[in-house]
Amino acid sequence: MIIQQLHDHRVVLVNQDSFYRGLTEEESEHVEEYNFDHPDAFDTDQLLECMGKLKSGQSVNIPIYDFKNHRRCSESFRKVNVSDVIILEGILVFHDQRVRDLMDMKIFVDTDADIRLARRIRRDTVERGRDVLSVLEQYGRFVKPAFDDFILPSKKYADVIIPRGGDNHVAIDLIAQHIRTKLGQHDLCKLYPNVCVVQTTFQIRGMHTLIRDRDITTPDFVFYSDRLIRLVVEHGLGNLPFTEKQVVTPTGSIYSGVDFCKKLCGVSIVRSGESMENALRACCKGIKIGKILIHRVGDNGQQLIYNKLPSDIAERHVLLMDPVLGTGNSANQAIQLLRSTGVPEDHIMFLNLISAPEGIHCVCKRFPDVKIVTSEIDAGLNQDYRVVPGLGEYGDRYFGTD
Repeated sequence: MIIQQLHDHRVVLVNQDSFYRGLTEEESEHVEEYNFDHPDAFDTDQLLECMGKLKSGQSVNIPIYDFKNHRRCSESFRKVNVSDVIILEGILVFHDQRVRDLMDMKIFVDTDADIRLARRIRRDTVERGRDVLSVLEQYGRFVKPAFDDFILPSKKYADVIIPRGGDNHVAIDLIAQHIRTKLGQHDLCKLYPNVCVVQTTFQIRGMHTLIRDRDITTPDFVFYSDRLIRLVVEHGLGNLPFTEKQVVTPTGSIYSGVDFCKKLCGVSIVRSGESMENALRACCKGIKIGKILIHRVGDNGQQLIYNKLPSDIAERHVLLMDPVLGTGNSANQAIQLLRSTGVPEDHIMFLNLISAPEGIHCVCKRFPDVKIVTSEIDAGLNQDYRVVPGLGEYGDRYFGTD
């Protein structure tokens, strides 16, 4: 259902069932004694090999398993091409830590036991030619114990738990939208290595959902905006240069760590950018913060009204702040001003909450060494040059003047 919603060739599905080990002749003679729901029934090493190749940008041949004869089709395989998103599904994909470590998101589909049994009966009788009694005997002897021993305990590793499976349309919509967002961000991040998007979680998606809601109260808008801004600032600071440093701990031991870049300053684009100053001050004690005021005239022209910058700004790494990157024109004018004061291009980092692709193209093409750190890349600009889906006039909403 997720793949049907996406309709995107950059998303592929890999089934763990494809990696069942083929039964030997002796195992086939006593197939009723074989536990297909045990982790040893799968060739996990081959699964890891195939997934490793896919993640490294190589196409792979996935085996095809014959569930009636319990063997792999020796002359057939399924070719899976290089893709940006790989969905790996299977009952035991969380059991092996090596497989878990490959995953960026782990989803556990939580389904009632009676529904699981009904589905198995239907599948094994219709698709695999088995009779009901043999299915029930296998369920009681192997399937249910394996679920209790291996599958249910793996639930703790899930990032997201979805009840009701395919009937949970809200969850499916959320996951599909999450993948669409990542695909859009992935394209731009591949094109511009200086663009950095904070790793998306459902917690971050939830905060975006709140601040984008036109009916949210101003105090709530400020609260959740501040949380997101803090994450962006922290992420930006993590991309600054550092030096190695050793310290002595209270136990008398030596700890080898790093020392932060100390020559920093912030510059906010008035007035929306001022909403990001408190988060920067909370992370960098005593940091100097400058101001730039740009008056927008239509979309293409801006007028620099005012600026107040630290006198030694040319010696510092500059964190330029504005919550929304739309057309990129204001950002470019601010960056050009910083460059004219002697700040090296690769010492400028632009922090924002949401970016439009048009703005990213505009800034990156003119200033390819300026780093952009954002929490989400939106769909684009509308005919009025507003970011969509966007979050409206950010300054008015944050300062309560709308």
